[in-house]
Amino acid sequence: MDLTQAYPRSVHEKLHGVVQLARAIDKGKATANGNVGEYHYDCPMDKAVFEFLGIDAAKLLDVIKSAKSDAEIEAYVAPFIDAKSAAELETWNRQWVTTAPTGDSLKYFLELRDQVAPDRKDVTTWADLLDLDEKRPVPERVAA
Repeated sequence: MDLTQAYPRSVHEKLHGVVQLARAIDKGKATANGNVGEYHYDCPMDKAVFEFLGIDAAKLLDVIKSAKSDAEIEAYVAPFIDAKSAAELETWNRQWVTTAPTGDSLKYFLELRDQVAPDRKDVTTWADLLDLDEKRPVPERVAA
């Protein structure tokens, strides 16, 4: 994974039924290869999914560094996901992609949205803003 040449997977993309995890792993793979670019492994969004699942970011990075395949990485995270109920996973996924930024992060969010897509006032979540910034289609919604 070379994040100086490509984007990580979308926040919306699920790995074993969990949003954000595939993106965090992509950033871990790029970190391990020394080509993470402007991205950051174990950023606040990664920390949130790791905390939800009970995954230690440093241990996962060690697994990523030594893995011979994506299957090995996925096998490592699977037990953490299996420990969650379907309802817990569904709640996490829904809340994660629909929660709007607040406090200090809201100001930064609005500044970034105005740079990326000033005409998209309907974009109110980090998941959608990151998709727009990374040139992925984001459906228009009724503005909040």
